[in-house]
Amino acid sequence: MFHCSFRSSIFLCLLLSVCQLDRAVALDKNLIGDWSFTTQTQEAGWISISEEGGEPVVSAMFGTGSLKPKSDVKEEGDWLTFPLRSKRAGKGGPVISKESVKLRFLKGALIGLHLVEEEHQRSESSFYAKRLPPMPSKPDLEKVRFGEPINLFNGKNLDGWKVRRVYRKMGWSAKGGELVNETPKTDFSAYGDYANLMTEQEFGDFHLHIEFNVGEQRNSGVYLRGMYEAQVVDRDSRMQGGAGVGAIFGRIKPTHNAGKPGGEWNTYDLTLVDRHVTVVLNGEKVIDNQPVEGPTGGALYSDVTRKGPIYLQGDHTSVRYRSIVLRPVVGRE
Repeated sequence: MFHCSFRSSIFLCLLLSVCQLDRAVALDKNLIGDWSFTTQTQEAGWISISEEGGEPVVSAMFGTGSLKPKSDVKEEGDWLTFPLRSKRAGKGGPVISKESVKLRFLKGALIGLHLVEEEHQRSESSFYAKRLPPMPSKPDLEKVRFGEPINLFNGKNLDGWKVRRVYRKMGWSAKGGELVNETPKTDFSAYGDYANLMTEQEFGDFHLHIEFNVGEQRNSGVYLRGMYEAQVVDRDSRMQGGAGVGAIFGRIKPTHNAGKPGGEWNTYDLTLVDRHVTVVLNGEKVIDNQPVEGPTGGALYSDVTRKGPIYLQGDHTSVRYRSIVLRPVVGRE
């Protein structure tokens, strides 16, 4: 009897070990990588999947949202699932809606399902994602050649610019040689009723010089190629770190705060080459040729291989710009 129990224990241990091993290698390796897609509401979508200690690690962006690794990632059959976000009725109130995502790799593509559950209904939309290439090596900026300067704002009118969604309220105008956005919004919430503005022309890699003036506790942003937001905010704002002035929003923190007080003019010199960003704020380098892993919240696109416009937030607070000059990359030594 004792001999049989010992055998059973050994068998059970081996079975558990095999199950744990299967769990550690269960993730479909084809899922690993960065993926670009467009949501059903025509927002930029981006997913990054990796593996740590045999466990899947997922970061995701559906238009907006945190880019931190998602919690409670599970493997259910052929699907990788995770909760995306939830909404409550007021601060600390009951959950009134939940969003979740299911992913699987099929016939060379990443197939996804976006699930939304509300009190009395459940909706589901599908999407197909494109695999993005790995991050290029850090470029040698000494060998990059920039072309002739392109003045993106003529100081007189909005020629060369257009709004993204024409049905939104228009707060942009040219006044006194400045590109001005006037809105009543004063808080730091994600969206307002006013239109965002972008150049009609699209660009690849470049150096951009732009000067901005934002009031105390006010917030806006400049998107490079419509994907990477250089944060526009006063130096004393409650938004700091990865959301402070000099940051690539939510992606790269500046080494220090080189901003000026609200109401004063700041100067940005922003260089984007091979998905690496250099930020010089008021003559001080605060980000030095660092890789930006993917788009930031509110991006127009998530396909890092495509060109895009210079894109200015207008649905946030009032802000003024001037001296908007771009030099495209034209070659390498």
